[in-house]
Amino acid sequence: MIPRKKTRQISVGKVLVGGTAPIVVQSMTTTNPADVGATLGEIMRIKRAGCELVRVAVPDQEAITGLRELVCESPLPLIADVHFDHRLALLALEAGVAGLRINPGTIRQRARLQEIIEQAKERQVPVRIGINAGSLEGRLLKKFGHATPEAMVESALDCIKLCEDIGHRAIKVSLKASAVLMTIEAYRLFSQRSDYPLHLGVTEAGPPFSGVIKSAVGLGILLAEGIGDTIRVSLTGDPVLEVRAAYGILRSLGIRSRGIDIISCPTCGRCEVDLIPLVEEVQEKLAHIETPLTVAVMGCVVNGPGEASEADIGIAGGKGIGLLFKKGEVIAKVKEEEWVQRLLAEVERMVG
Repeated sequence: MIPRKKTRQISVGKVLVGGTAPIVVQSMTTTNPADVGATLGEIMRIKRAGCELVRVAVPDQEAITGLRELVCESPLPLIADVHFDHRLALLALEAGVAGLRINPGTIRQRARLQEIIEQAKERQVPVRIGINAGSLEGRLLKKFGHATPEAMVESALDCIKLCEDIGHRAIKVSLKASAVLMTIEAYRLFSQRSDYPLHLGVTEAGPPFSGVIKSAVGLGILLAEGIGDTIRVSLTGDPVLEVRAAYGILRSLGIRSRGIDIISCPTCGRCEVDLIPLVEEVQEKLAHIETPLTVAVMGCVVNGPGEASEADIGIAGGKGIGLLFKKGEVIAKVKEEEWVQRLLAEVERMVG
């Protein structure tokens, strides 16, 4: 188990963040909350994937009307994401959101930030101070020359001081950049100077393939160092993929387990089974499973039997025939064309 830095604990709705609480997986809807039906549908889908907190953009007044309805209907605590117009933040608080994300780089007038924080305190709503390298305050860019980890940390600490002066300590912090190494360094520096809980993310990570790689490297390093209390894998794509990727990162570090972990051959000249479509079909058809299970699909006699026997359920073989293993024991010989059907049946039986 990776030892984790103990941070202050806050509550976003009924979800605990920081302290000894599990690392929380969150995502963000791609829709405008003015479209209540589409937004709620997306929230339902990411909840089924394992999402625990959801952030929604609040770009305009029209979004507030939808937000009021979503607060009542959403199965997940809603965090309102507000930039530029402090009045939208105040209206989101009135609508009853469970959390508020603000960026001192986009709401730059001190008096307006103060008004938001005062209202958040009065309503006991936690605030995420979300620092982005791409939207730092001008004074910090002038001081440091450009966006740096040190500038990001200074921005966060300045906003924290404002919150503390007001007496609002239900705070979490993020320090995101699209550059992985800058992101890592900013979180490290902040973690050394503060014990407020941290929301991890590499912002604007990109499309699913490259975005998951950048996020896995950045978030994985920080999590392995015990830094982080919530995470989001930011992808240009379906937010369900963000949630699955987040659990994949946590699972690879032994932090949290959810759903199916597929072990399969990279394939080589020894593979005597048409493995790629088999694995893709298994992955797709087991995506709904929430129970943590390791499923091996191996098409090689070198490591296949060993890997399959170590999995909860697995199949390994060649030349059209596979041995089906369950908890280390061979339970059947299966024809290649029946691998998927038999694996699915066994998994469904195991999870009840």
